[in-house]
Amino acid sequence: MSLKAQITEDMKTAMRAKDSVRLGTIRLLQAAMKQKEVDERVELDDAMVIAIVDKLIKQRKDSVAAYLTAQRQDLADIESNEMKVLEVYLPQRLSAEEITAAVKAIVAEVGAAGPGDMGKVMGAVKAQLTGKADMGLVSAAVKAALAG
Repeated sequence: MSLKAQITEDMKTAMRAKDSVRLGTIRLLQAAMKQKEVDERVELDDAMVIAIVDKLIKQRKDSVAAYLTAQRQDLADIESNEMKVLEVYLPQRLSAEEITAAVKAIVAEVGAAGPGDMGKVMGAVKAQLTGKADMGLVSAAVKAALAG
């Protein structure tokens, strides 16, 4: 079953269970998916769906940070709950050690010599690690690998 079909089934399950938080979050995800399909005139595959989920989670993390700064715990809790629902659709994340090892292998493969090759390395890293790792951690690992 594709990830897109799984999301649709989960929405139906949430409707039957009257789980409003889960249902609302899945509807937001489906709206983002539909928007991408309409804008780019493509049929989404699992990799594209994972990228959308990743983007939505990043938005939620940013919102939580802003709400906590503004001392709005109630709103931060709502965003955190939505993040938990969305994280179900991501593949298992790589650990920091696994990210570092993968980045070192890609740097060697690409033949990068220094910080000037950051763009070339990030292009290769994104192709391999999108959805599997937090891109903020990946970027830091690339900078460290190219600096050292």
